[in-house]
Amino acid sequence: MPPSTKDRIVDVTAELFRQYGYTGTGLKQIVTNANAPFGSLYHFFPGGKEQLGTEVIRRSGQMYYELFETIAGAAPDPVAAVRDFFAGAAEVLRETDYADACPIATVALEVASTSEPLRIATAEVFDSWITGVGRHFTAAGIATATGRELAVLIIAMLEGAFILSRAMRDTMPVEIAGSAAAAAVDAALARAAEPRP
Repeated sequence: MPPSTKDRIVDVTAELFRQYGYTGTGLKQIVTNANAPFGSLYHFFPGGKEQLGTEVIRRSGQMYYELFETIAGAAPDPVAAVRDFFAGAAEVLRETDYADACPIATVALEVASTSEPLRIATAEVFDSWITGVGRHFTAAGIATATGRELAVLIIAMLEGAFILSRAMRDTMPVEIAGSAAAAAVDAALARAAEPRP
């Protein structure tokens, strides 16, 4: 079954946000690429681009978390999961000629200080990632607070590495961040396994 007009608009907008950012994406560009009548945008999103943006952020955030879950589920341990996730991010950057990065970070950088609905949406997505990734570490035996801190560290490293890699047109920052993130998880697992006095 083909996607609905609303789904096409959201999917196309997510792709455009990854490439051009929020402010660089125009409404005409969205409806043209979605093969949708202009009026349908306001039919589904009466709040306009800002409302569409918040839905795109939330849906994209869920999709990226599900991708992490898939990778983590296939990995033999949390260290490999982190390593594989960063390796996959580097591969996507190479395959898309550095055009396809995280739309959540892109939008947060652009409009977090000018649009409260978009700031809230990006904050909620990041918090859901931190909570979800932290749960994986807790399930592996790492203390809850430490698992959450690790999740913050890993997400911050990934998002920062995306920015550097796109600017430098080189996956080296993502690869270095991935190695450091995996090492941090490995060290936390080793500390969690130490016998308590």
